[in-house]
Amino acid sequence: MKLPRRTFLHLAAGTAVLPVIPRIATAQTYPTRPITMIVPFAAGGTVDTVGRILIERMRATLGETIIIENFAGADGNIGLGRAARARPDGYTISIGNMSSYVLNAELYSLTYDLLGDLVPVSPVTTAPLVLFVRKTLPARDLNEFIQWLKTNNGRTSAAVATVYHRLMNISFQRATGTEFVIIPYRGSAPAMQDLVAGQIDLFIDAPIHFPLVRAGNIKAFAVTSDARLSVAPDIPTFAEMGRPVLSTSAWFGIFAPKGTPTDIIGKLNLAVVDALGDPAVQSRIGDLGLGVFPRQNQTPEALGELRKSAAAKWWPIIREAGIKAE
Repeated sequence: MKLPRRTFLHLAAGTAVLPVIPRIATAQTYPTRPITMIVPFAAGGTVDTVGRILIERMRATLGETIIIENFAGADGNIGLGRAARARPDGYTISIGNMSSYVLNAELYSLTYDLLGDLVPVSPVTTAPLVLFVRKTLPARDLNEFIQWLKTNNGRTSAAVATVYHRLMNISFQRATGTEFVIIPYRGSAPAMQDLVAGQIDLFIDAPIHFPLVRAGNIKAFAVTSDARLSVAPDIPTFAEMGRPVLSTSAWFGIFAPKGTPTDIIGKLNLAVVDALGDPAVQSRIGDLGLGVFPRQNQTPEALGELRKSAAAKWWPIIREAGIKAE
């Protein structure tokens, strides 16, 4: 499906040569003070955790402190609004996911241009999803869970923290012939707290929560990746369980405000690449059930292409499903 010409111009802007502005900071002197990394979700969620892992190693490359600031709300739009309006001098960057950087542009009327006002620095991780359910639920596997949902159609609930979560829940309902109430949350952490407490029945989210599964606090029935995850080899894929339509993966990335000098983007990209190349960082990311992009794909241009392809795939689905901002 073709995207509107205006959309492609916005997307292309993310990978085109950046506008020339006065060199407030240059690659020769940058950075000379702490950098702020905006996380547009609550602390403790997957994006926040990945950001905190990265900045530990990025500090060594940049020689300056990086401070995480969490601005949760509106599916990430509040935090990314601050990032988009920040001074483009390299001292404010943001980390988020495919949902916050792409899908929200189709769903919300924003006071800033989500695609045009934030330019790519680097992809960070690939991110499959996992179907988590409350521990007291009687089902023992995916098929029993689907039957339980059908028996209780309309009387069950699911948490969502992003537009992508919402799309996956709608896809799940359509693929399984089930119905449940979808409840929006300000982030993955509070949603998971309610799942552990038994206040909701299911939460399709990143694999970061597997320690809670091993502790017996929640259950996990299937993963959206093409292959089983090394952190949970006993959990089957949706494809293995006869639901290949639910196989998918998202991504996390780092962006900077439009107008950030290209040499600063380059230095930030180098810091991300150095971090992702560190075996200790790779191990910690792998323990979360996430994957690291190949070195050749850790470029601003690659992230721009990811953003463009995500828009082409998911925006028509949002329109067809009639999803509205809440």
